Amino acid sequence: MSKKEQFIPIILVMVITIGLVGFVGCGSEPAANAQEKKDKEKEEAIPVEVTTVEKGNIFAYFSGTASLESENEARVVAKVGGVVEKIFVEEGDRVRAEQVLAQLDDDKAALDLAEAEARLKQLESEFKRKEELYQKKIISTEIFERIKSDYEMQKAKVGQARLIKEYTSIRAPINGVIAERMIKVGNMVPLHEPCFHITDFDPLLAILHVPEKDMSKLKKNQKGVIQVDALPGEDFSGKILRISPVVDPQTSTFKVTVAVTDPEEQLKAGMFARVRIAYDVHNDTNLVPKDAVLTEGNESVVFVVDPKENTAQRKVVEIGYVNTTHMEITGGVNPGDTLVQTGIGGLKDGSKVDVLNPPAGAVQKPGEEPKKPAEETQKTGGENPKK
Repeated sequence: MSKKEQFIPIILVMVITIGLVGFVGCGSEPAANAQEKKDKEKEEAIPVEVTTVEKGNIFAYFSGTASLESENEARVVAKVGGVVEKIFVEEGDRVRAEQVLAQLDDDKAALDLAEAEARLKQLESEFKRKEELYQKKIISTEIFERIKSDYEMQKAKVGQARLIKEYTSIRAPINGVIAERMIKVGNMVPLHEPCFHITDFDPLLAILHVPEKDMSKLKKNQKGVIQVDALPGEDFSGKILRISPVVDPQTSTFKVTVAVTDPEEQLKAGMFARVRIAYDVHNDTNLVPKDAVLTEGNESVVFVVDPKENTAQRKVVEIGYVNTTHMEITGGVNPGDTLVQTGIGGLKDGSKVDVLNPPAGAVQKPGEEPKKPAEETQKTGGENPKK
């Protein structure tokens, strides 16, 4: 067989193969296009998480910051100089008024007192003798008045010596806690040298400087919530103790003193505190989580999910009170409406959505059968101030 005759079968096989491939390709093209279209439609649905508009109460707060400080505190100073012999308390100890905190060397004070008392005893005896003579008109008035004056003066010296001896015992002027000890045993303490710092933690105070435009919102005895960075997650209750009637002309603020309740004594003076005082409440109002509301320029916007079309409709809403977790919606939505909460940033009016957490009976994922409505207990939104 010639070479030309050998190539003919090979060429026929190649032609048949190419034809089959083309036929298969042409036959599968409609199916591929349909799958591609289906995948494209699925990709267009934006995955989101939703929430519902709920009824509840929400409070309006005035918020401010302050450093906690004590209502009563005192620096205990030495009323006489001397060497520290004993210390009876340490930092953190609770003390009562007039309790002895430390003892100074009182040897010299004791000797001075004994000498003054002995001199007083001598003058007392002489005064009584001269008094009898004066009554009998044996001595003159001048002599009697002189001895009487010496006797009275010596009584004052005895009182002074007794007081100096008492001052060698350093005592607490108020009830409280020893916040700082400044002396050590053996130290020479001069007159008026600070020895202890006593703080009374009941109550602790938060001093707020409030803008004068908020003066009408705050009243004495209004409740508040106090939080400190040192104890995250802990809330402490308080109330307005007093309000200054004077506005500082330089800062345009007035002083508001809030007393903090801390029965377990977890708070300390000097801690940085965040204070919120509730001054008004809206009851049974429409509430949504804060992250379900988008701010666009001067407008507040939500996206309401259509449960039939699985689309998100853009709606402009009116905002009322706002707390740490929720916003009050005064117009634009109705109780029970389903709003996009997570994924809101990528939406526009009419966007297809794939709801990842559909509420019962509200939204079905694409391709799913509609779910029957389910009865749900209405939750209360908002935030109540702790008492």
